[in-house]
Amino acid sequence: MKKESKKYYLFIDESGDHGLVNLDPNFPVFLLCGVLLSQDNYTLLRKAINTLKNKLWGDKSVILHSRDIRKCEKEFQILFDLELKSAFYQALNTIISQTKYRVLASAINKTKYIQKYGKLSNDVYELSLSFIIERAIFCLDEVAGEKQFEIVIEKRGKKEDKQLAEHFQRLLARGTNYVSAERLKEVNTQITFKDKKENINGLQLADLIAYPMARYVIDQKRANPAFDIFEGKIYRKNTKRYGLKIFP
Repeated sequence: MKKESKKYYLFIDESGDHGLVNLDPNFPVFLLCGVLLSQDNYTLLRKAINTLKNKLWGDKSVILHSRDIRKCEKEFQILFDLELKSAFYQALNTIISQTKYRVLASAINKTKYIQKYGKLSNDVYELSLSFIIERAIFCLDEVAGEKQFEIVIEKRGKKEDKQLAEHFQRLLARGTNYVSAERLKEVNTQITFKDKKENINGLQLADLIAYPMARYVIDQKRANPAFDIFEGKIYRKNTKRYGLKIFP
């Protein structure tokens, strides 16, 4: 009797602009953030986030978006009520700290990247995605048994999604510098593009983590309480922090 394979998701979101033409001196980083978790743990995460949404808005269709939350915009204008804001952050921080997942992120220091490779070199989004997929495979190597691996990315536009899908197919055909094509096929790697309107809680968690992670990369000495909450989730191997790749 064939043993049932275990499913894992890698939800990916970004912080910063992946373009290399106009640099923001206050945010000179492009960061791609992945959240890797098993299907069972994702079920628990979805339930916890939907419970929080229903409690505050009476509606689980609200989409948690880092920028809107920070600026108290759209549905998050209710956070001008400081008591409500405190309760919201406490509940959200509990979900972020208590859910079982691994954080895998790739940050491109755009100033250094341009100095080294120029403005017309490889797409930094594709480069970052390769780094994250590599490390996700290292993570999955630590789990015994048959595995299925689904990468979930938010749609950005027809042209961008087509380009990224083609890049992914090249990865499947050739592998990366450290992970062979065979290893990607062994875990049945696939990629799915989801619209923001589809309200995918895994993508929302990746979005909430991406911004404080980017802020940490820009200035590691700056107080960053949001980063401190999930810092222990960053993938480590032999005590080395493999889950955050800063390039170059």
